[in-house]
Amino acid sequence: MKTHLDLNADLGEGYPLDAQLMPLISSANIACGGHAGDVDSIRATVRLAHQHHVRIGAHPSYPDREGFGRKSMTLTPSQLVFSLTAQLWAIKAVSIEEGVSVAYVKPHGALYNDAARDPELARQIAQLIREIDPDLALMGLAGSELVLAGRNAGLTVIEEGFADRAYLPDGSLMPRDQPGAVLEQIDDVVVQALALSQRVDSLCLHGDNPAAIAQAQAIRTALQNAGIRISAFDDPRDAIVGDPALNEVALDSD
Repeated sequence: MKTHLDLNADLGEGYPLDAQLMPLISSANIACGGHAGDVDSIRATVRLAHQHHVRIGAHPSYPDREGFGRKSMTLTPSQLVFSLTAQLWAIKAVSIEEGVSVAYVKPHGALYNDAARDPELARQIAQLIREIDPDLALMGLAGSELVLAGRNAGLTVIEEGFADRAYLPDGSLMPRDQPGAVLEQIDDVVVQALALSQRVDSLCLHGDNPAAIAQAQAIRTALQNAGIRISAFDDPRDAIVGDPALNEVALDSD
């Protein structure tokens, strides 16, 4: 049985909940210019994550600010490399200036979903990450082509599940334009989080959801009642990560 689980959220995207959500999570996926974000927002979010002892991740996307990265794009390999390299170095440069590290990469939106299904796109992403920094982990949909490509590239992989999104029978995420794609009832989110907790390394909540704070609080309580700590995926100490005041439940077996 797992005794700890990462809880991540997409932040730095221009929504107002970042400061409230950051203390409740253990990893932050920070937008780095593709679908949202600029140097100022990256810096502010990196600083906020560091303040709350939250692991920092890059959240690159297709170059689609108009569509918030939720539109699939057909890019040549060189176009993809150019866009992702610029985004990854944008957050790496800020992190270096702030004296912190970027720990992982999680693609955003359509890029994430396309790479989950397309082995060649997944391979390109994994290979680029390895070339930029082989110590970066790769976060992707559990059981997906992206996770497989990351393993094949020799990267640490983080298999992710979504507490607030509906799944299709094949294990992929229901498209956002379908009714019921986003879970809105807190009870439904908690049930799904508990069901996924033993099968994934990290659970995601979306910072653009007005209910994200209440959902995060409910998930934390449910997981802790089940004997599961909120902890970043690669913490060698199995440490409690996040605001210490919010992490008071310890396991008797520790």
